[in-house]
Amino acid sequence: MSVVWNWELKQNGEKEELICLGDYKSHQGNPGLLRSDSMLKAIGKSINIRVSDFAASRIPIIILGNTPITNSYYKKVDFLKNAGIIQGFWSVNSAPLNNNGENIKRTNKDGFIRMDNYLELENSLEELITEPKEFFSSMKSKKELGKIIEIASKETDIEKKAEKFLELIRE
Repeated sequence: MSVVWNWELKQNGEKEELICLGDYKSHQGNPGLLRSDSMLKAIGKSINIRVSDFAASRIPIIILGNTPITNSYYKKVDFLKNAGIIQGFWSVNSAPLNNNGENIKRTNKDGFIRMDNYLELENSLEELITEPKEFFSSMKSKKELGKIIEIASKETDIEKKAEKFLELIRE
């Protein structure tokens, strides 16, 4: 995905400095996650991974960028996170607008999160991989779902109930 950002590396004695010459607002094009085509491409690739194989159901999917998202995508990214398609759109740029405009920290349900420092990123990654999760999706009638739940609930252990449910829903 495209990224538009203008930086210059300057030598200041023995020290190197990275100078921001202009954020994406000073450029004629829109970068990464602010472009609708980039957002749709990221969403499409995430869905493609999710439906490729049951083995992909355990893969955490993060869309990593360095810009915020447009407010027209706030509800959509929250829905995608809640549905398990993605685990988040993360921005690793704490000041993507050089304080020249809207700089969202997170959406209501954390579908988008801006990481402001390395520790925040590290904690988010740790939380993401600490307890394995399982994506599942289905379009079944209430009657079919009821039968699946009834059979799965006969298992004695709570994790066995989950395993049985996932097994049955994927048949």
